[in-house]
Amino acid sequence: MGSLTNGVGSVLNEEREEKEEEPILMEQSQRFCMFPIRYPLLWEMYKKAEASFWTAEEVDLSQDVQQWDSLTDSEKHFISHILAFFATSDGIVLENLAARFLNDVQIPEARAFYGFQLAMENIHSEMYSLLLETYIKDTREKHRLFNAIENIPCVAEKAKWALEWIQRHYDVLISSCVNKGRSSTSFAERLVAFACVEGIFFSGSFCAIFWLKKRGLMPGLTFSNELISRDEGLHCDFACLLYSSLRKQLPWQKVHHIVNEAVEIEIKFVCEALPCALIGMNSTLMSQYIKFCADRLLVALQCEKKYNVENPFDWMEFISLQGKANFFERRVGDYQKASVMSSLQDGGKNFTFKLDEDF
Repeated sequence: MGSLTNGVGSVLNEEREEKEEEPILMEQSQRFCMFPIRYPLLWEMYKKAEASFWTAEEVDLSQDVQQWDSLTDSEKHFISHILAFFATSDGIVLENLAARFLNDVQIPEARAFYGFQLAMENIHSEMYSLLLETYIKDTREKHRLFNAIENIPCVAEKAKWALEWIQRHYDVLISSCVNKGRSSTSFAERLVAFACVEGIFFSGSFCAIFWLKKRGLMPGLTFSNELISRDEGLHCDFACLLYSSLRKQLPWQKVHHIVNEAVEIEIKFVCEALPCALIGMNSTLMSQYIKFCADRLLVALQCEKKYNVENPFDWMEFISLQGKANFFERRVGDYQKASVMSSLQDGGKNFTFKLDEDF
């Protein structure tokens, strides 16, 4: 019994030491009150997320229903496999936020962001499920795709990698009890890992759907992809910003190792699940694009690039540009709710609600 207690105690001591080293992980009474803002950059990220709120009902799928029937079987295959992974992945991110990060982080600015991210991940999950419901009419095929973790190996591998970062802590507690000598994962490691989930695991699939947009296909799918890719980009940026606030960051070799694991799994997924040649891409160029995204993430995590490759799809740069469509004709993927961001300017003094303004 003594060895069991010592094993658990050792892991818990590691956690306690980490919290003492990192102010954002330390329990404090101020965490229950939002103001005064002590981390303005994190708060700004929360306000950006809030300003970008949308719902699945805003996406018109009427044209997609007609176009879906005109796609080839191979095109339908790759779209359905992308959606199968996405529908699963948002649930995994939700579990990580609810089970881990909201318990780990003790500052209200970060908790506000994670709380809002929870809501948006639910909307993403609803959107992907709605897309599958709309496109897939065969009951058995729909069941297979909704249970992709059990039925599609390349999806299962991605899910397994992500889930391990959530569960490893509890596995370590158990293994410590029987003296297997496994080491606990730090918050910094988990933060980097889930930045990879949102910054690398989604990259190839987002790219493939944007290629459909370039071809003028599936406007509902591609519009929802604009909205979701923008959200996930913000979530990844927040992870990198929060990581930069840590006093004890990981050795660059460790960051490279975590990122490289994610890159290898994503390349395998893209090459197996997406018949790239059918959409004007090949596996070599898609693999290069994933490595390009990984290098961009490494720079955001204050590390040196690992792959040093160029973006092979120059048209992907346009997705980060501000949309030019008329807001009232069709909302584009970079829209923001009016007045939310104005609260960050001059402490919100420049925004007042008036009833006597001319409209």
